[in-house]
Amino acid sequence: MTLPRITQAMIDLYDRYTHVTLDRRDLMARLGQLAGSSAAAAAILPLIEAQPAAAAIIAENDKRLSTQTVEWSGGNVHNLSGYLVRPVAASSRLGAVMVVHENRGLTPHIRDVARRLALEGFIVLAPDFLSPAGGTPSDEDKARTMIAALGQDATVADGVATLEYLAAIPGANSRVGAVGFCWGGGMVNAVAVAAGRRLRAGVAYYGPTPPSEMVANIKAHMLLHYAGLDERIDAGIPAYEHALQAAKVPYEKFVYPGVNHAFNNDTAVGRYDKAASDLAWGRTVAFLHKAIG
Repeated sequence: MTLPRITQAMIDLYDRYTHVTLDRRDLMARLGQLAGSSAAAAAILPLIEAQPAAAAIIAENDKRLSTQTVEWSGGNVHNLSGYLVRPVAASSRLGAVMVVHENRGLTPHIRDVARRLALEGFIVLAPDFLSPAGGTPSDEDKARTMIAALGQDATVADGVATLEYLAAIPGANSRVGAVGFCWGGGMVNAVAVAAGRRLRAGVAYYGPTPPSEMVANIKAHMLLHYAGLDERIDAGIPAYEHALQAAKVPYEKFVYPGVNHAFNNDTAVGRYDKAASDLAWGRTVAFLHKAIG
């Protein structure tokens, strides 16, 4: 069977499914209408959604890295769990970075991103923000439902507690940054509001924006990556940028033309854009080195 071309309408439909209100049955019915048949829809969907089984760029047993699962106290009466990665050959104290997952939880892809960032010369911790609910499940639909049920204030408090844990971790230089994707990008924005000077640098990939009246609380330098075709998230850019400017928060903003939400996620071939991803990654690494060492 020759697959129909993946259209922008199909990608927009999937975005509504993952971030708004569609259920999977409705998704497949509407995708079938766009694709021409249910069989075509079933073949196209794996090209749009992230694939947990996709090969990692950095192997889990890469000898240049030390990896472990760690626990620390969250912002409430529970512990958090996460994936801690550090370069083995570090000869000095390093900046530490919290990597915040998408709305599917701490997936193999986010663990891989943590390893990539550690190889750039940082101590990296990818928390599982679903720890209080029993941890990230293998079923991504279930994970999205669990993410949606998290209390915003409690989750932000967990993010701030994670920054405090990272600032004191052995081998760190006490300067902490955060990088987040999608839901995680929104969390970086929200944690920046709550953390004050405990966060030195925040990088939000296509993340929901915080309330404008709270932006003046941000003390971190911010780097904001947006996808040019991501109308849902991009609608919040003007108000966020105006608030950042009014509060004199140092920031950089980049909009990557012609690419979709989740363009950085290389496990979703229908939305991944290598050129934009590589450019944003280079900017992210340089920004973090300048801000936290």
